[in-house]
Amino acid sequence: MTDPSSNPNPPENISSSSPSTETNKAIPVEKVRYPNPPDPSNPDPATLREQWKYAKRQYSRMYSHAWGTAILAGVSLFALGWFIKGSNPLHHHDSPPPPPPAEDTDEPRRG
Repeated sequence: MTDPSSNPNPPENISSSSPSTETNKAIPVEKVRYPNPPDPSNPDPATLREQWKYAKRQYSRMYSHAWGTAILAGVSLFALGWFIKGSNPLHHHDSPPPPPPAEDTDEPRRG
């Protein structure tokens, strides 16, 4: 950052009074310059059509890259889980216990 005291054109007559009572040389006003100013008029329809086609192509390319990255990440994490566990990480070996054997009695079951 530059030192404010090294400013070659320091403002003159800075005071707290309103700008309408001061002279024009009190505070220098610089016009703001934008790095990419807007067009002075709308472009012709052919140019707009080309720009729209280009934007759609770029969007669809980024969209497909995002899906491809997500799928690749999912497959990679699944493979890592398989490697760590030693088998299918989604398969659970915990099966419910088998039901107790039915007793051969003549009484109806209550339950």
